[in-house]
Amino acid sequence: MYALVVMPDHVHFVATALRDNLLSTVVGAMKSASAHAINRKLNRSGRVWQEEYFDHSIRSDEYLNAKMAYVLQNPVRKHLVANSREYRWVWTADPEFMSNSLLSC
Repeated sequence: MYALVVMPDHVHFVATALRDNLLSTVVGAMKSASAHAINRKLNRSGRVWQEEYFDHSIRSDEYLNAKMAYVLQNPVRKHLVANSREYRWVWTADPEFMSNSLLSC
């Protein structure tokens, strides 16, 4: 996992799948566990997440950096915070990336 942002209505993450077809298993497990926790917390039942998800193949360091910047800047683009470091639900494996000029893209 390189980066993760939990937004009010969706989630973004950048990760490497260690083997073919693992991504759908991981996304399914994340959606299932989080939906159960959300429903339990809100004392309700039913679907939380959309059935589908979107993925992109990353084939270069430049594209990886661009995708990480996009994900980490999501709370800023949605006007939730002025700086992504202020957002409670943002995480990156490389804290230095948060200070990187790429986030000003």
